[in-house]
Amino acid sequence: MSTQKETRQRAGTVEENALRLETEKAEQIIEALNSDLADAYVLYHQLHKHHWNVEGAEFLDIHVFLQEVYEDVEAAADELAERLQALGGVPHASMTTLAENATVEAEDEDVYDVRTSLANDLEMMGDIIESYRQHIELADGLGDYATSEMLREQLETIEEHAHHIEHYLEDDTLVTDSATH
Repeated sequence: MSTQKETRQRAGTVEENALRLETEKAEQIIEALNSDLADAYVLYHQLHKHHWNVEGAEFLDIHVFLQEVYEDVEAAADELAERLQALGGVPHASMTTLAENATVEAEDEDVYDVRTSLANDLEMMGDIIESYRQHIELADGLGDYATSEMLREQLETIEEHAHHIEHYLEDDTLVTDSATH
């Protein structure tokens, strides 16, 4: 590990950016994006947990689906961090800071049935969807159309995943009553 201690930029600060977005406006967007980043990592870890622990007749489909979703969430988090850095900010990076700045709450360490797990994922996604909509409005209002477009694309993806989870949670199933008793 390097012994170099030179700090290039302190966490929580905003520097001028090459994107020509005024610092006061960038500060508001960076705060919103750091919140989205923290939420993304909470969701990522919860989805990963459910991916590891899913069982039952639909195991493989759900296992594969959850991997696709957490990979999309991780890619979105990377895009959020890179955008807020381009705006002159410092992305939250430590687990402690991410947990402290998340607006969503992860479920505990226990393992739940797949229906409960997916319902918890859907609830968290709903909260994140609402937050994204507010942050899109914020970015539009501040004239940061590139950030708002990025968030719109991410919103579309998370809405699609939420819709699929909603379908998994429907009562219709191929599993017969005799198989569950």
